[in-house]
Amino acid sequence: MLDNKGSFYIMDAILAVVLLLIVFLVVNTAITMPAHDYSYESKDIKDAQDIMELLSGKIDFNDNTFLGVISDILKNGKNSKESVSRVSEISKDKLNSYNLKNYMLTENNILKGKVLASKGDYKKATNVDVATRTYGDYSYTLSLW
Repeated sequence: MLDNKGSFYIMDAILAVVLLLIVFLVVNTAITMPAHDYSYESKDIKDAQDIMELLSGKIDFNDNTFLGVISDILKNGKNSKESVSRVSEISKDKLNSYNLKNYMLTENNILKGKVLASKGDYKKATNVDVATRTYGDYSYTLSLW
């Protein structure tokens, strides 16, 4: 009788250890399985937002932002052709410094959709990423493709 009880306990212990190993392996496999990474698919979607954040972020110790500087130039120049040209030149230099492939920066409110800076052919664009920021009365839209 003792031999049967002892062998039953040994089989029970072995079965419990095997079950624990199986559970451990399943959990370990589930944890280490690579999840589908969506970041590479949405990378382009975030580029325009990131660049716009850079443009609307502080650029000096006087709390000026790039969008604030160009808005002041337009406002102080009363949206004249000279002020628009100056802003276009400054905007092109700034956006080219980010090594963007194709872009278009427009002002949508006061200047009624005037293109301030552009690189590439927008008509051939298939996947366009857009971000908009407002500074004072001016509303800027950055399109990347």
